[in-house]
Amino acid sequence: MDEKVSSLHLVRKPKLLEEVRQVLRTKHYSRRTEESYCDWIRRFILHHGKRHPRNMAGEEIDAFLTHLANDRNVAASTQNQALSALLFLYREVLKVDLPWVGGFDRVQRPAKLPVVFTREEAQRVIAAVKPAVRLMVQLMYGCGLRVLEVCRLRIKDVDFGYLQITVRDGKGGKDRITVLPVSLVEDLRRQVEAARHQHAEDLRKGFGEVWLPGALAVKKPGAARELAWQYVFPAARMSRDPRDAAGKERRHHVDESLPQRAVKEAIRTAGVRKAGSCHSFRHSFATHLLEAGYDIRTVQELLGHKDVSTTMIYTHVLNRPGIAVRSPLD
Repeated sequence: MDEKVSSLHLVRKPKLLEEVRQVLRTKHYSRRTEESYCDWIRRFILHHGKRHPRNMAGEEIDAFLTHLANDRNVAASTQNQALSALLFLYREVLKVDLPWVGGFDRVQRPAKLPVVFTREEAQRVIAAVKPAVRLMVQLMYGCGLRVLEVCRLRIKDVDFGYLQITVRDGKGGKDRITVLPVSLVEDLRRQVEAARHQHAEDLRKGFGEVWLPGALAVKKPGAARELAWQYVFPAARMSRDPRDAAGKERRHHVDESLPQRAVKEAIRTAGVRKAGSCHSFRHSFATHLLEAGYDIRTVQELLGHKDVSTTMIYTHVLNRPGIAVRSPLD
């Protein structure tokens, strides 16, 4: 009897959220998406009294989305994220092909103008940022990088000879090349040298491996210990990747919350009365290039936008050359 129970335990079917995680990882979804989808699925189940999703359908999904909008007052993007998670659950995990799936229209996000710093405001905020993360913020403004793209920057992707930075696996899984400001070369060299010293110390202690994307760790087993693959901005402490079955202790990149908090604090210190964030520096990069007369297609390539219509939003905050309108009062 005990042997039968034991054998049943060994071949037990994974719990629903475990199954969701397995499918997400098989399809190479990011860790953030995995956490977000599992969280929404958990909320959906709890909202309906812990009923299994197989016993629910369109009516329950509609009720949950309505609850988010009416009772929780969530933004349209948040509601769409919840819908994406539930559609993934039914289509990819439960393999339930329900006719009502196509009947749900995603909420249209209202168009919002980006928060853009003037050149003077950008410099004031950068000057107020703590020295430990100032270079990261300068790269956001000087290169048009997203905060995570700065955090994930690897030594091999900084080209001092051609004054360019290669962004790997950016938003949408795309790679792109952007400019490296001459004024940041020496500071960036010093940061790379500091990362080299940290890596050498980790190797001396028997560590020194870094996480590698895809199957690269299998194709190139030694690459994880090479300097080229190390992060330019390494974390202060070693950590374990929860998605890694081996549970190896590695030095990951610095957490994005560090520059995010620093920028928020710096905006207040600098007295800039705008609801800015790290992403405002990327907006400012694009706007100031357009103001300087650069072609919008060039800016599109530097930002990595798939469609030029996305880049066009920056012309809305220009007096020239974007919309070339002069106020009659002037």
